[in-house]
Amino acid sequence: MTKKYKIAVIPGDGTGPEVVAEGIKALDAVSGRFGFRLAYENCNLGGEHYKNTGELVDDTVLESLSRADAIYLGAIGHPDVKPGILEKGILLKLRFHFDQYINLRPVKLYEGVETPLKNKGPDDIDFVVVRENTEGLYTGAGGFHKKGTPDEVAIQESINTRKGVERCIRYAFEYCRKRNKRKKLTLCGKTNVLTYAFDLWERTFNDVAKEYPDIETDYANVDAICMWMVKNPEWFDVIVTDNMFGDIISDLAAIIQGGMGIAAGANINPSGVSMFEPIGGSAPKYTGKHVINPIAAILAAQIMLATIGEQKAAAMIEDAVKKVLRNDLKDVAAGKMGYTTEEVGNLVKEYIVNSE
Repeated sequence: MTKKYKIAVIPGDGTGPEVVAEGIKALDAVSGRFGFRLAYENCNLGGEHYKNTGELVDDTVLESLSRADAIYLGAIGHPDVKPGILEKGILLKLRFHFDQYINLRPVKLYEGVETPLKNKGPDDIDFVVVRENTEGLYTGAGGFHKKGTPDEVAIQESINTRKGVERCIRYAFEYCRKRNKRKKLTLCGKTNVLTYAFDLWERTFNDVAKEYPDIETDYANVDAICMWMVKNPEWFDVIVTDNMFGDIISDLAAIIQGGMGIAAGANINPSGVSMFEPIGGSAPKYTGKHVINPIAAILAAQIMLATIGEQKAAAMIEDAVKKVLRNDLKDVAAGKMGYTTEEVGNLVKEYIVNSE
């Protein structure tokens, strides 16, 4: 019997619909090669929908998304909507509602892509950031006192639970073992200043490490991680960290792998509905110009297939992307590729169709 997967598609804002279309093109090409079916259901969420209706995410949408095997997201972000409304009302709501407690960010420099790091190549930049995705500073705990006055106080609290920390760390150990490269897991924290939260992280990390004697472990403060990621990225295999630090170091990692145009990520619930996206945002200034790089969205689709169990199809997409980056694109930046968004998608599709 042919396997069938339901994919909820949120094209979103700005250039999101443009890059999602190219990701779907690659998905359809590999599904035909490997004999499974993908049924897409579009979901109209984002800034334009909010402007027109005042709606962010209602219960009907959540119920529909809960029946999907995966969520494929283009981008959320609109220049006419105040920052924070869409991010909290859509992105964070989906992550929290579906308990997508892992943010997974593969960081890989492909052949043919330039990095701003001197004398570093693909052999040096190949690691993964595992970021806790539902706790920390992003829970929204805190508030204002005497807002708008000279005596104003703003409090933002970082919430870390043993359960939340442990399941993230345990996922990172399992991922490191499955990845089977250097088999080294680095905890990124700030134990010298954030002595409560990262005491919990470090104790939990050390406790769980006892169950994984085959995995080498080490620790570094987040400021050191940032320095070493630039100076010696080859030191890293898998990094595990909290929500805020993970957000920051993932963007630094995106730049050293060549830029947002090829940076993809996933919000994962290992036993539930996960969401896959390019991390570069909606890029509204490029909307409709057909110059945005769709590779990040295509790689997000590749991670999605690997996560739902279609590893061979995922590998074929990544192989096609490697060929496009090595053989065809002049640059990965928007407007400098030498091809339109659609043409890049066509190149990926062509490599898939012609794969042996």
